[in-house]
Amino acid sequence: MRRKHRRLQSEPDLDITPFMNLMIVLVPVLLLNMVFAHTSVLELNFPTGESMTPDQAEELQIQVVIHMDRLVVSDNQGGVIKAIAQKDGEYDFAVLKEVMKEIKSRVPDKKDVIIMPSRETSYQALVTVMDTVRSYDAVVAGNLVEAELFPEISLGDAPLAEASEAQKEGGQS
Repeated sequence: MRRKHRRLQSEPDLDITPFMNLMIVLVPVLLLNMVFAHTSVLELNFPTGESMTPDQAEELQIQVVIHMDRLVVSDNQGGVIKAIAQKDGEYDFAVLKEVMKEIKSRVPDKKDVIIMPSRETSYQALVTVMDTVRSYDAVVAGNLVEAELFPEISLGDAPLAEASEAQKEGGQS
């Protein structure tokens, strides 16, 4: 009779060392190369259908109207403060910032502004105007800080170009 030799068959252990080494190198590399999106959210005030109270009508309202060819900074009491023409086909945001700084120095307690884009205004132009009127970079005690201008932004519709031209002509005569 033949003798059968049985070999002991044991299952080999699973070796995960190479996989762990890969993860130890790969995870930090992927984390370092990840682009973190910086998203900021602005709280905007949209116009309601309600009429203004007499107190609100008397209060100073600063408005920035975005036309296709210019930016117009005005208020509800004295009219147009400054019309800023485009420079080389682009809006001149540096002049807008200086005008807003000057207004802020005259009325330091004022925190709200109304931005009125026209229908043709690009999204990027609207966002840049909002960023420009909200704050500016200032150096205080050797440190660069973000100084507040008008952080409370309301949006409205720009008056039609024909209506604004008629108002200009009516106000000049």
